[in-house]
Amino acid sequence: MSPLRAGAGRENHPKAEALHPGGRAPLKRSRILHMALMGASEPSGDAETSGEKPFLLRALQIALVVSLYWVISISMVFLNKYLLDSPSLQLDTPIFVTFYQCLVTTLLCKGLSALATCCPGTLDFPALHLDLRVARSVLPLSVVFIGMITFNNLCLKYVGVAFYNVGRSLTTVFNVLLSYLLLKQTTSFYALLTCGVIIGGFWLGVDQEGAEGTLSWTGTLFGMLASLCVSLNAIYTKKVLPAVEGSIWRLTFYNNANACVLFLPLLLLLGELQALLRFPLLASAHFWATMTLGGLFGFAIGYVTGLQIKFTSPLTHNVSGTAKACAQTVLAVLHYEEAKSFLWWASNLMVLGGSFAYTWVRGWEMKRVQEEPGPREDQKSSMGV
Repeated sequence: MSPLRAGAGRENHPKAEALHPGGRAPLKRSRILHMALMGASEPSGDAETSGEKPFLLRALQIALVVSLYWVISISMVFLNKYLLDSPSLQLDTPIFVTFYQCLVTTLLCKGLSALATCCPGTLDFPALHLDLRVARSVLPLSVVFIGMITFNNLCLKYVGVAFYNVGRSLTTVFNVLLSYLLLKQTTSFYALLTCGVIIGGFWLGVDQEGAEGTLSWTGTLFGMLASLCVSLNAIYTKKVLPAVEGSIWRLTFYNNANACVLFLPLLLLLGELQALLRFPLLASAHFWATMTLGGLFGFAIGYVTGLQIKFTSPLTHNVSGTAKACAQTVLAVLHYEEAKSFLWWASNLMVLGGSFAYTWVRGWEMKRVQEEPGPREDQKSSMGV
């Protein structure tokens, strides 16, 4: 959830030399190409004098950031599955688990804000003060946010980790549908075709889960609702960001603070507080350490997602997420020692392939729009513009 930055490339002629403003040495063509690929507009002095080292350093940084995203994301899914549906734990309070993770995120945001205020220069984190007016402005998004994280956890509670990706695979389809219904944005034929592949993979996966006797219609329904809320969350986030001065961290703080308040009546109405009081491991330090670790992963996933987008691009982030989902499915099958049919694997490949194809098509369409030259002056005059 980090602001997107568009890099500007440069054109170079085979016989042309690029001079840096200020009379610096001419740039090599390979350096200009590297700048264009990396989205940089001007090189730094260190980059000029260190040869290939900045490129290798950047490649290492990207590899570390992507690996960190994979490790945290996959670990969070497996840890949440343990908290929500472990036979050894037997904790039937999914709303409380979600509430506690929101509480940990809120406290972490406030703690980092206090640290940045007390020790200026050591940490780049915005000052956070709870403003009820801002909290009310963020409230519509917070309701969607609560639905997103709650339905995500409920889906994970009722379905296996291996099927989790397929169960929540309709986010792209809902993105297209809501973009048309709410924003009046049309989608190209090729993008719609990829959505058809995703829907086909989803239904094939549901069919195969049913054939194996492991299908949970409840979990599947929660997965569809989670996908819908993820799409709505993206739309409402753009509308609410101005209320928090465009700061993702402020939005995270207000979203989770609102969620903590709104979850309290749900905990009472659903009887989870009474169930928690009867929980035999309530006084266990290991239990609370595991719960807190889940909250830390929930906080960290937002940070590493923004970090991955910053060091790569939104397109690469989507591709990385698709590849991560594939690795997560394979790890789940191996970890839980499950035997899956050929058609079950085909459904996963259809979902992953359709998601990757949609990302590629949308990226290609955006690049084509950016590269299309505007109308010439004589064309503008004839058009009456």
